[in-house]
Amino acid sequence: MFEPLLPLLLFVLVATISPGGATTLATASGANFGWARSLPLLCGISFGLATMAVAAAGGLGGLVLAAPSLQLAMKLVGSLYLLWLAWQVARRGKPGTAGTSERPGSFLAGIWLLWQNPKAWAMTFSAAASFASLTQGAGSLALLLGLIFGMFSMGSLALWCFAGLALSRLLESERQWRVLNGALGALLVASVVPIWL
Repeated sequence: MFEPLLPLLLFVLVATISPGGATTLATASGANFGWARSLPLLCGISFGLATMAVAAAGGLGGLVLAAPSLQLAMKLVGSLYLLWLAWQVARRGKPGTAGTSERPGSFLAGIWLLWQNPKAWAMTFSAAASFASLTQGAGSLALLLGLIFGMFSMGSLALWCFAGLALSRLLESERQWRVLNGALGALLVASVVPIWL
């Protein structure tokens, strides 16, 4: 029973743990806000990906991918949002200092990050098309993909968040924090490039 799921599990593991906008944001949030304050953002991202996988299995992903004007609009809005997030991350200094933004991303911000990302739509639609034979119908496929994408996403984001938290324990000076946050902001900017390729 478990063996037929292995290719799907491997696909989702690679898709969710590889570096990108969501993982970079999880790392930055872990470094700047810690685990507990990052949890709403991580849950929002995971819930967003799970619901996107459900929608893709139900056929919505195909509609998104078939509408070039909608894809272009999503790319533009998504790119602008990621660039805005990159600016917010890059300009942070040491947590707790004056002028530093002290608000981590919210649950809804996490959902928004995923739902406007055409690359994530392509990934979940590809999973729905590739692994449809694992189930008896669209409903059971939606449930399977939603659960697997949601759980794997939460696990990988937790790892990235804890990596950020571990990094933060090595930093002492304001300059070190500025370098870390600048690098994480630059990685978010770099995550825009695959959206356009």
